Amino acid sequence: MKLSFLTTVLLAMMILPATLFAQVKTTKLDKNTIPKSIKYEGHIIDAVSFTDKDGEHIVVTTESGLTASKGADSEGYRDAALHAYHYKKTGTELKLTWQTYDFVKDCPVDVTASYLPKSFAVTDLDSNGKAEVWLMYKTVCHGDVSPSDMKIIMHEGDKKYAVRGTNKVQVSPKEYAGGKFIYDEAFKTGPKAFREYAGNLWKNNLMETWK
Repeated sequence: MKLSFLTTVLLAMMILPATLFAQVKTTKLDKNTIPKSIKYEGHIIDAVSFTDKDGEHIVVTTESGLTASKGADSEGYRDAALHAYHYKKTGTELKLTWQTYDFVKDCPVDVTASYLPKSFAVTDLDSNGKAEVWLMYKTVCHGDVSPSDMKIIMHEGDKKYAVRGTNKVQVSPKEYAGGKFIYDEAFKTGPKAFREYAGNLWKNNLMETWK
């Protein structure tokens, strides 16, 4: 039986994940198009502008990369840090309304503080007109095959949500370590759509890839 074009389109829309329709339209920015009034540290990883019911917004995420630790006894030690900045347009000015900062300091072995590729997103999962900004990253100082600390941080307006745990690593042919996570109270009591999105995000980035 031949399906009409309209029926085919409707069926395709039913198959597509609901989160696809909850994505907020963003405009990519770079160091040349970010307004000069916005201050940030590190190398830009993601930078976007978007509009929701609260107005115009800009989010910038950065990483420091590896830097030498400071201090008399820090020779051979390294640091790594990451930042996220959210600015909201108020009148003609851009005001910093929240920021994220996490780091690893004084590490004598392998050190990482980095965002997970393709994890940054701006959504409106609960369809209330207020955007949710999603960040996911890992931090670790280790010289062995062990899990990294991993976090999801989400902001909807002035409310913060967090998931904390570790990624999962294969430590022997049949053994794995890590992989557990905990929703904070905001996620536990918030919309189910937030927990589902966070859970899928964690699942998609669960295994350490050792790149």
